[in-house]
Amino acid sequence: MPDDGASSGTIPPLPLILERIADLSEKLANRSGGRTRLLPVTKAFPVDAVSAVMEAGFREVGENYAQELLEKNGLIPEGLVDWHMIGGLQKNKVRRLAGVVTLWQTVDRSTLLDEIAKRDPGARVLIQVDPLDGAGKAGCPPGEVESLVVRGVELGLDVAGLMTVGAAGDPERTRHAFGVLVDMADRMELVERSMGMTDDMEMAVDMGSTIVRVGRAIFGTRPPR
Repeated sequence: MPDDGASSGTIPPLPLILERIADLSEKLANRSGGRTRLLPVTKAFPVDAVSAVMEAGFREVGENYAQELLEKNGLIPEGLVDWHMIGGLQKNKVRRLAGVVTLWQTVDRSTLLDEIAKRDPGARVLIQVDPLDGAGKAGCPPGEVESLVVRGVELGLDVAGLMTVGAAGDPERTRHAFGVLVDMADRMELVERSMGMTDDMEMAVDMGSTIVRVGRAIFGTRPPR
């Protein structure tokens, strides 16, 4: 799918969005003891979705596509949103995103680390890992994670943790993926563990996630792109 194009969906009424965000936040807090935070994802929805997240008292917002993130950012007063880039990232998009993205969640190769360090010195990043032998949507193999962490630190980046995506419809493989990520993060003493979305957030929280990336449970089914 191309990394461009504007969002075009509609969102539920604001009171319903606020209710959903409040309910999810409470459930996460109770289940994790305050360890896990909610990252609302506005992928494919209009800028009104971002405004709703802000109305709920959240600053952090996740976006999957560079162009969509930049378009929404241009419609919001500067400095009010901390954007997380959570989709596959092309090296040639880094220059435009530098200074806008607060947390680069999907860094999976050394050339991307180099480009981020060049364009956004000291940036906060997560290394995306695919523990599912290529069956995951993206990420580097587990055997490459440590070298990427070391490389990022050498470049002066703030390597805060790891990120992964579970196997859709396969709880056993998802549990395996989350377990691999947590073991590696523990071993390397990395704080952030971004794992879990609408369908597997409870498992992710129970296994130690610090960030769950949730769109559908807040805004409903995404429109086709």
